[in-house]
Amino acid sequence: MRALMAGGGSGGHVIPALAIARELLDARHAEVRFVGTARGLETRLVPEAGFPLDLIHVGQLKGVSLATRLRTMADLPLGVLRCISLLRSFRPNVVIGVGGYASGPAMMAAILLRIPTLAFEPNAVPGLANRLVGKRVSAAAVNFEQTKAYFRNAEVAGIPVRAEFFAIPQRLPTDRQHLLIFGGSQGARILNNAVPAVVARLLARLPNLTVLHQTGPAAEARTRELYQQANADPARYQVSAYLDDMPARFAEADLILCRSGASTMAELGAAGKASVLIPLPTAADDHQRKNAEVFSSVGAATLLLEADLTPNVLQNTLVDLLENPEQIQAMGAQARTFARPEAVRAIAAMAVQLTKE
Repeated sequence: MRALMAGGGSGGHVIPALAIARELLDARHAEVRFVGTARGLETRLVPEAGFPLDLIHVGQLKGVSLATRLRTMADLPLGVLRCISLLRSFRPNVVIGVGGYASGPAMMAAILLRIPTLAFEPNAVPGLANRLVGKRVSAAAVNFEQTKAYFRNAEVAGIPVRAEFFAIPQRLPTDRQHLLIFGGSQGARILNNAVPAVVARLLARLPNLTVLHQTGPAAEARTRELYQQANADPARYQVSAYLDDMPARFAEADLILCRSGASTMAELGAAGKASVLIPLPTAADDHQRKNAEVFSSVGAATLLLEADLTPNVLQNTLVDLLENPEQIQAMGAQARTFARPEAVRAIAAMAVQLTKE
């Protein structure tokens, strides 16, 4: 079996793609190649994982100037032709599109060549690449039930998540509470700027609360300074640029304050953790808000929009939850209904099935 993984850009695209590729390699002894662009994380992560990577040139269409969009539209046919050449050389049995810049041209090329295609879509609403090919692909693996409407032959498979997240036991209410705050590898400016003063007031009100705040490397020193200026109890909070062993960090937390990217949502579901979600407002197609709405609509999370966020709103939201541990328990149980422990095997099985049809 030969499989081509198409797409990339952010970790939300590349990391699940690598998990799928490893599953195909380990379980099916498949030969797997990647196609991406020079601007994405795939240029580092894919070679590190030991998979060959081909690069194509394709620009952005969303959130850019008219001139950039016109250049991208002009480059798109060349990108498709380049992918056609790659496909004829590699001759894959299936092309798996994971979203991102290279996904669209590669999936279009596969459709033109009548090669089976599987779209992987982790967000509630597909990105542009997957929307363009959604009704033409052979099948799709999605994370949310409502996303199936955008594709042919779609199945809710979930997002590949490390097994350690699923092994996290339910955290029972105790006298001590722990709040985990993180904004991804680069941190989140709104959290780094707004949270320290709020946390200082939380610590004064809730004597058994501790806090771990991940800032990203660029903001660590400044965020530390803001905590000190707010006179937060230094024995009860910790500021860190990076967090290692995220499953362990999740296990320690009663409540999590974070963004709502697809991978984060999958980890919250796997761990069964209550959360307060502040979507990144500039995320493509506002997909983070739509992800958060799915969780908040069933009581698995509280959604706060940056446009509505004030220190008082954030403080009141966190206090209301932290003073009601039964509600946190109920939210965590609802979050766990989104857990998909078999996601990577289900997606790989769908890809294998397409090679047999």
